[in-house]
Amino acid sequence: MAATLESTFEAAGALSVTSTDAEDQPLLEPGPGETPLWDLLIMTGLFPEDIDIMPIKNQIKQVLNLDNTSLIHTEILQDQEWTRVWMDHFQPMSFGERLWVCPEGFEPPEPDAVNMRLDPGLAFGTGTHPTTALCLRWLDAQTLEGKTVLDYGCGSGILAIAALLLGASRTDAVDNDPQALTATQDNAKKNQVLDRIKVYLPEQLPSCQADICIANILAGPLESLAPTLAANTRPGGKIILSGILENQANEVKQVYMQWFDMIEPVFLEEWARLEGTRKEN
Repeated sequence: MAATLESTFEAAGALSVTSTDAEDQPLLEPGPGETPLWDLLIMTGLFPEDIDIMPIKNQIKQVLNLDNTSLIHTEILQDQEWTRVWMDHFQPMSFGERLWVCPEGFEPPEPDAVNMRLDPGLAFGTGTHPTTALCLRWLDAQTLEGKTVLDYGCGSGILAIAALLLGASRTDAVDNDPQALTATQDNAKKNQVLDRIKVYLPEQLPSCQADICIANILAGPLESLAPTLAANTRPGGKIILSGILENQANEVKQVYMQWFDMIEPVFLEEWARLEGTRKEN
């Protein structure tokens, strides 16, 4: 239904179409080729000022099988620099004491800090989500010089690149979406660390013994991946897990306790970060 409604907007001449959550339902990172939507959403179309809106409202009424058009709200917007309005949502952000993420087009607020340049147009991973923030704060607090890092589910590459900028010697970045690997390489090039990062699809990842393994994915995949992530973390190495809702943290922790000595979760909003140390045996 949502896809049909979006097509109706576009066919009627919409300049843009946006879907937003009508309730408070978490929408997690999709797999390749998936387009997840909320159970109840608000769809907004932006149309030219001189368009006749009544035929469009009647088309929407038919698509949604409405008795009337009372659920279809229209308003006239003042002319604005929409690119700037959009960019205003992506301001430079600090994570911990050293690290800043600075979207393209902004000057770093602290030039002497560790500043990561990131394209805010990428699909997933700009630092704005609590799960990413939890991981970035952890990285900022570590001594990473000479460490190797495995970023499993790398998205935009933000965690792998942050680790390199904070002193890690090398990172392997893994994702099941080829576009994420391209985005990771593009962002690594922007930050002049391309020579220290390698990207892989999951089936291409060679066996490794990373000092630090970070996986910011979802609870279900994290549980399934536990043997793989454990096998690629050296004894005494660290594992950092996020993408986990608060009420899922204990279950995921129990799974990883087979291979790791796990400590208590850290929470931000409704999200959790888990940390463990790889057992020697």
